[in-house]
Order: sequence, then C-alpha cells, then structure tokens
Amino acid sequence: MKDRINLSFDEMWEKIMACDCKYDGLFYTAVKTTRIYCRPSCRSRKPKKVNVEFYQSIEEVENAGFRACKRCQPEVEHSPHIDLVRNVISFLINHYKQRIVLQDVVDYVGVSPFYLERLFKQETKETPRTYLDKIRVDKASYLLKNTTLTNLEICYEVGFQSPSNFYKVFRNVKDCSPSEYRSKEQHYEMG
Repeated sequence: MKDRINLSFDEMWEKIMACDCKYDGLFYTAVKTTRIYCRPSCRSRKPKKVNVEFYQSIEEVENAGFRACKRCQPEVEHSPHIDLVRNVISFLINHYKQRIVLQDVVDYVGVSPFYLERLFKQETKETPRTYLDKIRVDKASYLLKNTTLTNLEICYEVGFQSPSNFYKVFRNVKDCSPSEYRSKEQHYEMG
C-alpha cells in the first residue's frame, strides 16, 4: 500500500493546470459534471475548479462512480516498475522538508542504491535528487505566489539546507531567481 501524498487541493489543481506528469499515479482528477477521471498530466480541456475532486487511488475514484478518461487512460500502467517509482515519489513528496539522502529512500523502498538510481532514472529521466529538487522548487513556487514569507524562510521551509543551493536549484528549474519569480507572478495576477 502506497503512502497518501500530502498536497493541498490548490497544489493538486496547479499540477493538473500544468499537466505535470511527475504526479501521474499519485492522485487522480475527477470531474463531477462528466463523471470522468484523469491523470494530472491529461491534455484534455481543463474543467472548472468547482467541478473537480481529487482521489489518491483508482479504487477510490472508481468506487465514487467515475470512469477512466479515454484520452489519458489513467487505469493503464505503463511500466512494471511504476509502483516502485511511485513509492519513491510519494516518499519524496511526503518528506521533502527533511534532509534526505539516497540511503533514506533505499531503506524505505528496500532495493539497492544502484538499482534504485538506474530504475528511477530509466522511468522518470531524472535521479531521485533532481526529482526532490523539483518537488522543493514546486513547493517554493507555490509559497512565493501565495504567501508573504521571505525567500530565506521559504528556502528552509521547503527543505533546502542552504540559501545558495536554493537559489541555484530554483534558477536551474524556473530559469529565474525566486524574487524574479514572485515579481512575475504578482505582475501576472494584476495584469
């Protein structure tokens, strides 16, 4: 049984608006008006926010009376290793605030470090470390947009150990600094 992921409704909403495939299989978007459910990465036309519910398993969403989207086929597994990868991703999402080393992940999923790195990279095109960095940047982006916390407060809140690493990773992922991102988002909200 996989861990439940700790994401708010608004965070999940952002993932589906961005068609973010990093979260596929971790939760499902159900549209009350059509009675259809999708992966977060589904490219179908986006529903109104008020018509959406989120579920963390196919069993939950189907028991609630929703049927699978024909476009993104959320009920179809794409790889025999997907459960292991999803367990790693759930672990990273649920523990992103903590200092995590590869051994922590290995201990959690019960495979060798070499096997985990190779398999994870094969399935996601990223290492667990870069994936964790992107989760942290996603969280930081959300906080920059929706709070008045300082960049330094956000840096530590999302699990980075040093401001210099936070700024470097943020720039690599978002192609701008945290301050530039906040300004751009505030300008976008007003515009």
